[in-house]
Amino acid sequence: MPVNELVYDWNTIDPAIKAPNRHIGFDDETLRDGLQSPSVREPTVEQKIELLHLMNALGIDTADIGLPGAGGTHAAGVERLAREIVDKKLKIRPNCAARTHRNDIIPIVEISQRAGISIEACTFIGSSSVRFFAEDWTLERLLEMTEDAVTFAVKEGVPVMYVTEDTTRADPETLRALYTTAIRCGAKAVCVCDTVGHSTPDGARAVVRFVKNIVEEQGGNVRLDWHGHQDRGLGVINSIAAIEGGADQVHGSALGMGERVGNTPMDQLLVNLKLMGWIDNDLARLGEYCNVASVACEWTIPFNYPVFGRDAFRTATGVHAAAVIKSYRKGDRELADLVYSGVPAGQFGLEQVIEIGPMSGKSNVIYWLEKRGIEPSEERVNRIYEHAKLSAAVLAADEILQLV
Repeated sequence: MPVNELVYDWNTIDPAIKAPNRHIGFDDETLRDGLQSPSVREPTVEQKIELLHLMNALGIDTADIGLPGAGGTHAAGVERLAREIVDKKLKIRPNCAARTHRNDIIPIVEISQRAGISIEACTFIGSSSVRFFAEDWTLERLLEMTEDAVTFAVKEGVPVMYVTEDTTRADPETLRALYTTAIRCGAKAVCVCDTVGHSTPDGARAVVRFVKNIVEEQGGNVRLDWHGHQDRGLGVINSIAAIEGGADQVHGSALGMGERVGNTPMDQLLVNLKLMGWIDNDLARLGEYCNVASVACEWTIPFNYPVFGRDAFRTATGVHAAAVIKSYRKGDRELADLVYSGVPAGQFGLEQVIEIGPMSGKSNVIYWLEKRGIEPSEERVNRIYEHAKLSAAVLAADEILQLV
């Protein structure tokens, strides 16, 4: 029987969120917003270039390559990345963060001209009453800044994504005024931000639909992005809800790196949309992307991190391991991936791992030995099995080999 016929998929019976009938884009924030985490190390330019190539290989549409308004070596790194895209003819498109101010836009214009590539300016500005009160802002002042900055960027030939910070806590009329002004001044993309991770899926869907209506009122032909954070652990599901609400592109960072508890994890987002059948990106190098980001930023991947954590496809429990082993003995790797896992490891270049520990059965020991070409004699199996039963944790490979 085909493996796909073994699963009765309740996910597809009456889904609250429907599959989109349009291309869904991805914007990778690892090299800008991801680096705002207080626990990461700034990668070298060479490491950033390696990550950029991996983003390109994964079919990610755009990448935030930095905030050149910060000046110095940071601006030089942004230009190096822009030139890499040109020189290597990468498909991924660059964008850069900028305050909604000419001083931040000018470096983007200059780098774009020198590198010979269009760089989208992601001009951000606060939008919630929380920020207004804390910063002593007025809406009139922000509208003036919006009009001046967007008009200037468009005049200089730089495409603009107009980004409202803390959108998910802003009132409708403020959002309508800000987005309408930006679109009328020439912004070709707008971004809804859940800057502090406040949103639930219902909230994400609702605010995106509201902004989508503003875009349509202004004649359409403006891309709508969603930028989420993980403060409530809802980054992935909020991004999926935003797509249903009308978002054309969603943002994320490798392993969810970012300020506080981080941004939407790009890898988890890609995995879920792939398994849902919403995208057909080749994700064979997604594990490499995660590992390179981890090393470059000195970011530890939790053992239980979905898909790419050490324990994602690892078991030492006897009952679980026995089912996986029986599947392998049938010569059916797909079944082995399915029997105790909701994610097919093989689709992402990984495999089920059987360990030996205090909760293991003898089948764990036999499989472990056979996989390494070691004869599973009765005496050998019993020796390892009895030692494991007295252990407080899973046995290390060296420990097992000593018992062999």
